[in-house]
Amino acid sequence: MTASQFSCQGIVLSLFRYPKQQESNLQAWDAGDEHLVKHLLELQLEPVNTAIINDSFGALQCALTAINPNWPLMVETDAKTSLLGAQQNLLANQLSNAHINNFNSRELLPSNIQLVLMKLPKNLSYFAHQLQRLSHVLPKGVQVLISAKAKSINKTIIELITKNLGPASASLTWKKTRIITCISDGFERELPKKISWNVEELNLTIDNLTNVFAANKLDIGARFMLDNMPKGEYRNIVDLGCGNGILGLRAAQLHPNATIHFVDDSEMAVESSRINYHANQLQAKAEFHWDDCLTNLGDETPDLVLCNPPFHQGEAITDHIAWQMFLDAYRKLSTGGVLHIVGNRHLAYHVKIKRIFKNCTTIASNGKFVILQAIKQ
Repeated sequence: MTASQFSCQGIVLSLFRYPKQQESNLQAWDAGDEHLVKHLLELQLEPVNTAIINDSFGALQCALTAINPNWPLMVETDAKTSLLGAQQNLLANQLSNAHINNFNSRELLPSNIQLVLMKLPKNLSYFAHQLQRLSHVLPKGVQVLISAKAKSINKTIIELITKNLGPASASLTWKKTRIITCISDGFERELPKKISWNVEELNLTIDNLTNVFAANKLDIGARFMLDNMPKGEYRNIVDLGCGNGILGLRAAQLHPNATIHFVDDSEMAVESSRINYHANQLQAKAEFHWDDCLTNLGDETPDLVLCNPPFHQGEAITDHIAWQMFLDAYRKLSTGGVLHIVGNRHLAYHVKIKRIFKNCTTIASNGKFVILQAIKQ
């Protein structure tokens, strides 16, 4: 757990990543957040209806609310941990959320926005989609300020912004970050068309929304997992970190009398899983959870947790998400229940799993991946 003392232009905040108890030395903000706040204060703008997009753990929401508690903010995020992290940090800094309205990344923002503050996401297809959606609500002339690492800003990024929202230019570098200023041109862009592809050997059709991993093909880790699904009969199954839901869909085929829980931090991932479940007309019962791991699964006691853990959170490479997934799986599984995961060999997940479950078996391996299984005693 790392407390971050955010200090910029006289604004001092204590910020934590979410969850607060995570075993991580990563801080809850970066120089891009500082640069945006610094730039905003230098412009001496009055509080106006402001959209904040991709605010990782609420640093921008907290800073603007600290500047003026009545600043009207419309916050868009796809990550539940971002939403919960912002709520946590507002509360920790005794800041009101009375003038903050939250939206997920499929909802159009209101048409009365007068300023946009944005962090550049890692997924550029998702970024283009966000810009296209903004083009449907922003009047001509609205200023959009986008912060990013200086090394991430190039001609291609500037052209992508100009194409999808309006003319753009980048500031000088400060703390290895730059601010891109885009002025909305008032023209609506076409939203991306649905991407569908088939997993022919399983007779499944898959759709992915733009912020979901492996946008147009089956990723190789998931494919290896599908070739090595756990043996046995299961009635209550969790696809943890479900992405487009491929593991849960296969579990539904293998266990038609089971209940499958699709769980992901990404709202677009959960919605992709919902779309795919209905499109493939599966018999098993399905439930969908936009959640921070298994925090709010209620009284459910699954007998199988399937998991293909991510090893990054935004730009940060980290294993704390996998740790939380394994701990939550142990906490929720019924006695005799099974955790069945796929991971890159070099991540050494077997060490973590054995510490938690006191057992871990290698089910299969190849040059890149390993399938591990643990049983709750």
